[in-house]
Amino acid sequence: SLNTHAKIKQEDMHHWYTKFMRESPSGLITLFELKTMLEMNGMTEEASSYVDQVFFTFDMDGDGYIDFVEYIAAISLLLKGEINQKLKWYFKLFDQDGNGKIDKEELETIFKAIQDITRTYDIPPEEIVTLIYEKIDVHGEGELTLEEFISGAREHPDIMEMLTKMMDLSNVLEIIVRGQQKKAIS
Repeated sequence: SLNTHAKIKQEDMHHWYTKFMRESPSGLITLFELKTMLEMNGMTEEASSYVDQVFFTFDMDGDGYIDFVEYIAAISLLLKGEINQKLKWYFKLFDQDGNGKIDKEELETIFKAIQDITRTYDIPPEEIVTLIYEKIDVHGEGELTLEEFISGAREHPDIMEMLTKMMDLSNVLEIIVRGQQKKAIS
């Protein structure tokens, strides 16, 4: 399984971009199509429900489609392990008014969504949000820019550790990969 893991990690955005454009010229994709692209049809139920969760988390406007930006966010999140990457994507995703800042509520939404994807609920979102704002929001503005968020996380190992733990998607990947292997064996 380690090999599969490495292979998945190396999968580059370009590949997913061309796949997306080829298979969905409209620039919109349904849950079924996402699973087809991930070559996931007929995979285990558990793996399948993870992808559902990812899909619904990224279908921001709830219209049943994810657009290219939402798609790449979902893919890169599942495939790319780097915490900064993930923070950037989540930040972009949840900065819904696009003003480059997120407030406590938006941040809590992010963490809840992450926990729904990873199914690990051992850190209460409101706890980490409080901690983050206490330590990072030094001017007490009640909102954070991406830069503040990332540099703040880097300066506070305890926050970084919480985030890293919370955003660890390797178990999700394992389940998805295993789900695909089961399909291949049967």
